Amino acid sequence: MLGMRLFFRTPMTRAMTAGSILGIAGITLVFWPEFAHLQGDQRTAAGAAYTVAAVLISTLGSMVAHRNHEAHVPLWQNMAWGMLYGAIFSLGVTLATGKSLALELSAPYVLSLLYLAVLGSIVAFAGYLTLLKRIGVARSGYIGVMVPIVALVISAAFEGFRWHALTGVGIAISVAGNVIVLRRRSAAG
Repeated sequence: MLGMRLFFRTPMTRAMTAGSILGIAGITLVFWPEFAHLQGDQRTAAGAAYTVAAVLISTLGSMVAHRNHEAHVPLWQNMAWGMLYGAIFSLGVTLATGKSLALELSAPYVLSLLYLAVLGSIVAFAGYLTLLKRIGVARSGYIGVMVPIVALVISAAFEGFRWHALTGVGIAISVAGNVIVLRRRSAAG
């Protein structure tokens, strides 16, 4: 929402703002008990910096995707160039930090690599870019609120995550924000 306002002068509606605030508040409540375990050390600061950088880079990527959509760049071409640039950047960082390139030929490694390449990259980005095209950048950005909720459900099912009162309250608030964000589009649309 803020990226669209800054780069494309798109107005911010009250419903979008309210839904976004609810989403942020809900996710904050979900993870509030985890904040009690934070250590004020260098690793925590680095993690926070990486998180902020990831959000900013993701937002810029969505702005580029919107611009490409407006310029009628085909989906698969858009994705191919984006993945090529990402791969070149990753290779550059790897080489600059002195890391070695290695490919482990074990079945778990190759299968996980294929899973990440096909489902975690190609299918996921095609789905996201299609969603971005259909409902807009600001609304599709709400995925950033819903992904942690889905991750918690999966973690509870497979990793033993234990729910607490704030988990349920935070999820309810986040879902309410999602409803506001998406309902506004269908009412206007």
